[in-house]
Amino acid sequence: MSTFKAPKGTFDLLPPSSATYLAVREAIAAPLQTSGYGYIETPGFEDVSLFSRGVGESTDIVTKEMYTLTTKGGTELALRPEGTASVLRAALEGNLHKAGNLPVKLWYSGSYYRYERPQKGRYRHFSQVGAEAIGAEDPALDAELIILADQAYRSLGLRNFRILLNSLGDKECRPVYREALQTFLRDLDLDEDTRRRIEINPLRVLDDKRDAVQKQLVGAPMLRDYLCDACKAYHEEVRALLQAAGVSFQDDEKLVRGLDYYTRTTFEFVHDGLGSQSAVGGGGRYDGLSEMIGGPSLPSVGWALGVDRTVLALEAEGVELEIPAATSVYAVPLGEEARRVLFGVVTELRKAGVAADFSYGGRGLKSAMKNANRSGARYAIIGGERDLAEGVVQLKDMESGEQEPVALADLVAEVRARLG
Repeated sequence: MSTFKAPKGTFDLLPPSSATYLAVREAIAAPLQTSGYGYIETPGFEDVSLFSRGVGESTDIVTKEMYTLTTKGGTELALRPEGTASVLRAALEGNLHKAGNLPVKLWYSGSYYRYERPQKGRYRHFSQVGAEAIGAEDPALDAELIILADQAYRSLGLRNFRILLNSLGDKECRPVYREALQTFLRDLDLDEDTRRRIEINPLRVLDDKRDAVQKQLVGAPMLRDYLCDACKAYHEEVRALLQAAGVSFQDDEKLVRGLDYYTRTTFEFVHDGLGSQSAVGGGGRYDGLSEMIGGPSLPSVGWALGVDRTVLALEAEGVELEIPAATSVYAVPLGEEARRVLFGVVTELRKAGVAADFSYGGRGLKSAMKNANRSGARYAIIGGERDLAEGVVQLKDMESGEQEPVALADLVAEVRARLG
């Protein structure tokens, strides 16, 4: 037992359960990779102002949850609390938007950090797979991303998730609504923190989960009544495209999401089997973010899906992913000469694309066969001095228990044929 433990609010991913997380990441990425999205990786930390400017000064993420550090040179950095701002920064810095083919479509997978009160489904270190389409204002792009996330979840076997959809308006109609909402909120009985939020980003008050606040919000002005004609038409087009694709969603006019940069389309994937942390992912359009971080006008849309939350959703539905055994063949040598020969055989099998493992540590037959069993291997190769003298090894089917000699020269071909 080590004297050290994983920091509070974090956990280690260990085999065999880590294979599920890997499978979830791969399933979310798969539809993106066949839809024109290229892979991007950004640093785990960024200039602190990228997030305070991009994500928003008034958000909980920036005011309470960011891990910040000062370098020896005096630079203020933050561990990334979300992916979009970093991806957009990298795309701008790499001049991807100038290569001519807009939108720039990118996907990523990585770790994110937020100083939160740890609870199930809400950790201080968590992983996400995300996608961003940068530089085009097109309802078909918003619909595409929602459809791809829906496709990813269905491919995993998830069924009990819901897609919530809303429009937050744009720089034309949002200010008019913001003023009406502020006027309404200023008359309510709210604490100091919430009052400050009214002045900086009043939409976030609608997102307040406390009953005492929600009760007072009855009768608050609704954004849909303030949307300009262009935003209404845009939103209707997104809805129509989703319906035509057979993707079901629920209109949720209170959905604002916890980041300041969203405009127009905003959406969330929720799963009712997860208790209070029901959101498994979400995203939206962020047409003004590029300018906020010093870039040109690049209307964009994206999402991020939580890997940890998705695994919890699978557990809640009792979905077990079919994960192939990590080992197909396990070699058990008996004696020094056999160790040398079978180690060579394992190397050959691996080169031929067969997942193979070896009994290390000079174990006896009984102990080595127990390990072969635990490995999940379909076949065991057993070789002793007498077998080698005859130029054969014993090939044992671990399911049926049947065993037969196979010529060493034919072994790799025989194993590949049997594994199909």
